[in-house]
Amino acid sequence: MTEAITTPPKASTTAFPILGAISFCHMLNDMMQSLLPAIYPILKGGFDLSFGQIGLLTLTYQITASLLQPLIGLFTDRRPQPYSLPFGMGSTLVGLVTLAFAVNYPMLLLGAAFLGVGSSIFHPESSRLARLASGGAHGLAQSLFQVGGNLGSALGPLLAAFFILPRGQSSLAWFALAALGGMAVLTLLGHWYKSQGHARPPGRRVHVGHATLSGVQVKRAVLVLIALIFSKYFYLASIFSYYTFYLMHRFALETRDAQIYLFVFLAAAAVGTVVGGPVGDRIGRKKVIWASIVGILPFTLVLPYVGLTATVALSVVIGLVLSSAFSAIVVYAQELMPGRVGMVSGLFFGFAFGMGGIGAAALGALADWTSIEFVYRVCAFLPVIGLLTALLPDMEGGRPKEVSR
Repeated sequence: MTEAITTPPKASTTAFPILGAISFCHMLNDMMQSLLPAIYPILKGGFDLSFGQIGLLTLTYQITASLLQPLIGLFTDRRPQPYSLPFGMGSTLVGLVTLAFAVNYPMLLLGAAFLGVGSSIFHPESSRLARLASGGAHGLAQSLFQVGGNLGSALGPLLAAFFILPRGQSSLAWFALAALGGMAVLTLLGHWYKSQGHARPPGRRVHVGHATLSGVQVKRAVLVLIALIFSKYFYLASIFSYYTFYLMHRFALETRDAQIYLFVFLAAAAVGTVVGGPVGDRIGRKKVIWASIVGILPFTLVLPYVGLTATVALSVVIGLVLSSAFSAIVVYAQELMPGRVGMVSGLFFGFAFGMGGIGAAALGALADWTSIEFVYRVCAFLPVIGLLTALLPDMEGGRPKEVSR
């Protein structure tokens, strides 16, 4: 199977200013996106929501963020859109303002949907831009890009605890200023993207699969990677959406204290993201994926049965180790299907968001039916799926073969 794509000129050196700028914008984007789960305690009390309704709110956000991403990535592989990035952040701005002034549950769902659309536009093209600026150090570039997002996600609970909680739901509107700043930076990045010749019409045709693997092997590897994303993000859904409730219920913590402990987990995840990409460049992505997902199993199994101090310590280890996988998974998939950077990035970012949303909805319903503690006991076994990593082929960065039209 072949497909028309743009084959951009390879950079000789890593463009760190560009990577820094897109990572900064990723931080702003994910910071604003993370404010939604961070204010769940406010929304739960203010709108008298059940865990199931909170799960549906997450599902609405995650589904709009996931379903559009592969389609947008596929479209921009064929027709690069350097100025779509500020448009995506504009959708996030609308979502924040809608959430800030929502007066009922349907308005909350609408605001969550706008956030999801903004995320679906932002991630495929920004991931492609990071790869184009990598100078060949794809794992490093993907990690630098990802760490911005993880830092942004980590800031959400802190901002909720120290800014939004004292001032109330309407204070979300102040973060529209961050969105406006991000739109300005993304417009400048669009200029660079276009001026470097990366936004040209499609030219050569290339194989969409790895040069040394058969189509069946590529498809099987992609299915394994999708299963690993399921394991990772279903587990993370239990943290992002319900960790504060778990800490408040089990250890009788105040909301602010629980938000701070969520920040500790997310900060550890940000550190793990920095490590995963460069280590994958050096020792191989399959080894990083293997160690990351299976490696947390002993810690997830123990976490539901220990005290507060041990819970926080274990969450740090889990965040640090588990988060190192995603950059390796994305770059591994990009090497499986060279020339489909946007589609691959959209597929895996989208599937990650989708699994997070489905996981939040399913786990919310399970928590209503049983207990929040039972949710963590069940989720503890999800890293077992990481054993499927053994089925991934050993390969490092093969180049696509050119074929005639």
